[in-house]
Amino acid sequence: MGSIPAIFLDKDGTLIRDVPNNTDIRHIELTPHAMQGLRKLDKAGFRFFIITNQRGIADGLFTESDLTRVKDFLEQIFADNDLKLSGFYYCPHHPKAAVEQFREVCDCRKPGPGLIRQAVKDHELDVARSWLIGDILDDIECGRRAGCRTILMDTGNETEWHWTELRRPHYKVKNILEAARLIADPI
Repeated sequence: MGSIPAIFLDKDGTLIRDVPNNTDIRHIELTPHAMQGLRKLDKAGFRFFIITNQRGIADGLFTESDLTRVKDFLEQIFADNDLKLSGFYYCPHHPKAAVEQFREVCDCRKPGPGLIRQAVKDHELDVARSWLIGDILDDIECGRRAGCRTILMDTGNETEWHWTELRRPHYKVKNILEAARLIADPI
């Protein structure tokens, strides 16, 4: 186990406004107070990783190259704010994918913990000191399965309130800045 704590961010609906299947960087906009929260977390010593399901690839709505442009754009937004996006992990799979090569059941599709486990391995992260921030309960389950603490950014995006112990967030907030305050300024 590593010694570096991480913030695992869901992309759509958490870090950026949720515009379904958007890969046009002209339409990418951070959620309110996201950068303020990220700066606070950076000062507290966390590294940032995006953890995201991308069914649009599985359904042929956009390509992995299109998603790479989004990743590059987000890395630039971080850099423009003197921050570093340390990793961008995505799952292109779905059991009912339209594109056959992506039709599979996998451990990397949230709520599976595969993307976080890969980031932990690649970057020697301390998962027990890490947090996942997401806007739906599949994100929360992913974080809990991986062994990190979780925060649900309750913005109205969750539509399937199927509660289990793995789907209960440690905290609920309205934005990333509120999450950062909980993480960096614990009572």
